[in-house]
Amino acid sequence: MKTMVRSLILAATAIGPVTPAWAQQPAMPAARPEAERASPFIPANVNPPTLVEAKTFKLVPLGPALVKIDYDAYMSSIEHLQRTFTRGTDWPHAGITDADAMRDMAAEQARFRNRHSFAYAVLTPNGRRERGSVYVSPSPVPGHDAVVRLWVTKAEYDAGFDAALYAWVTDWIRRDWPFTRVAYPGRSIDWDRWDAMVAAASNAKSAGN
Repeated sequence: MKTMVRSLILAATAIGPVTPAWAQQPAMPAARPEAERASPFIPANVNPPTLVEAKTFKLVPLGPALVKIDYDAYMSSIEHLQRTFTRGTDWPHAGITDADAMRDMAAEQARFRNRHSFAYAVLTPNGRRERGSVYVSPSPVPGHDAVVRLWVTKAEYDAGFDAALYAWVTDWIRRDWPFTRVAYPGRSIDWDRWDAMVAAASNAKSAGN
């Protein structure tokens, strides 16, 4: 275990420091219906980053402008992502159309704009290729105030980038986001335990209604 932790720390160090901080980030559009402002995921005075630059990659919000490189990334790794990320065949799959991909990107952009969740593409520094994605979402489980999930393409996984990105992301979330307890399903919490926690929370909510 100590060896694994040390390896992740070394990997994160090799990636290099990030450039922006909260104060350097431009605010997202604030006009939203009253229903969307209720129970905010993050405080109203906190603006989610819209550009984060590290030595070997950068993070930008997913949206329609990235539909082609995002599609190319996940379609190159269908079986890998079904096994390691979604654990099912619903996404990704060979039948995803260009229209499907665009709807997905528009939905991610809307969720980001409305501060419901925040999805980022992990791009090469020149922005020409997507190495993976990072998702920051509300937690369905009491006791956690956020859930963070991430994936990288099969080629990036084989090259060791998954472990390095995970180490970097945990540091980034701890340092730059307003959360105190974050769940990383399939990583800090194994999938079986997380699934059981989600099911228990859902059952408790149903029983209380």
